[in-house]
Amino acid sequence: MPDYAALARQIKTWGRELGLQQVGIAETGLGQAEARLARWLALGRHGEMAYMARHGSKRGRPAELVPGTLRVISVRMDYLPEPQARMRILVEDPAKAFVSRYALGRDYHKLLRRRLQRLADRIAGAIGPFGHRVFVDSAPVLEKPLAQQAGLGWIGKHTNLINARAGSWFFLGEVYVDLPLPVDRPAADHCGTCRACLDACPTGAIVAPYELDARLCISYLTIELKGPIPEPLRPLIGNRVYGCDDCQLVCPWNRFARLTAEGDLLPRNGLGCATLIGLFGWDEAEFLARTQGSAIRRIGYPAWLRNLAVALGNAPRSPEIAHALRARQDHPSPLVREHVAWALARQLGGAKDPAGQLVGCAERSEPHPSPLEPK
Repeated sequence: MPDYAALARQIKTWGRELGLQQVGIAETGLGQAEARLARWLALGRHGEMAYMARHGSKRGRPAELVPGTLRVISVRMDYLPEPQARMRILVEDPAKAFVSRYALGRDYHKLLRRRLQRLADRIAGAIGPFGHRVFVDSAPVLEKPLAQQAGLGWIGKHTNLINARAGSWFFLGEVYVDLPLPVDRPAADHCGTCRACLDACPTGAIVAPYELDARLCISYLTIELKGPIPEPLRPLIGNRVYGCDDCQLVCPWNRFARLTAEGDLLPRNGLGCATLIGLFGWDEAEFLARTQGSAIRRIGYPAWLRNLAVALGNAPRSPEIAHALRARQDHPSPLVREHVAWALARQLGGAKDPAGQLVGCAERSEPHPSPLEPK
């Protein structure tokens, strides 16, 4: 019989050798997390993410998802691609497009999944075949509660996982195993009285400490939502065209975050500092070419233009923006046309002449206040 304590120590060493910043081991009891999920779903806060309500109890009961599971190996991989001060400058520049930093490089799913499979292979090489499955956002898994139980961090008030020595800029992945490994001590909560993330959220999506209404979250609106973005929320999105990192940017624990050493997670195709007009000018072929191997591609070209149109509508008025929007007025997608019309009305001031045509305003609007300033 293997020495499971020694094996657990070896697994953590192998994980570091494979480029994982931390490895922990959790038991499979997730009763409190399962109850919180049920309440969140009952309140409808998942919006159109119907997959969150599928699979019954399997999401909160690992042994039902993968029979025989006794422990979960939880890992984190840091992805911060640039200093956070640079991000703050970018998100405050209304001419630039802000893309959530996790999506600037290659799609992390395959990258992290390969590392986890190599970790599983090393375990098998040491003890022989064993039951396991590897997951990276690929199944109904409560990855953050599992990571907290494995000691990787605590779930903060913004509902992201926070590590006291590394902040929150990291990906999570899991290996479900049928091995009775010793478990790590769960991480304690260190948010205290801080409410920086609640105050910084542009749309008020963090409706209470530790409670997120996805229907208000910019990441949901720009990535998960398939249809029109609700009009009252559009002005609050600013220049964020794919996801939002504001709650992480203001989190004081992220002063400990380290830049990634993974070349595949660094910005590609100029997306780290692109202009809104530049990205809006991509045709579909260019969109597909430039997002090859990127998480961005999964939202599709019409939603990409939808998001950019909203950001252009939020930018200070300029003839260049109005010209770019007019070029998309007759786009074949009703989704794109609707958001272009909204943005053009914002750019032109919303007034109409007797013929019903929008008339522009002579003066330029003042730049929007920083979305990172407390409300």
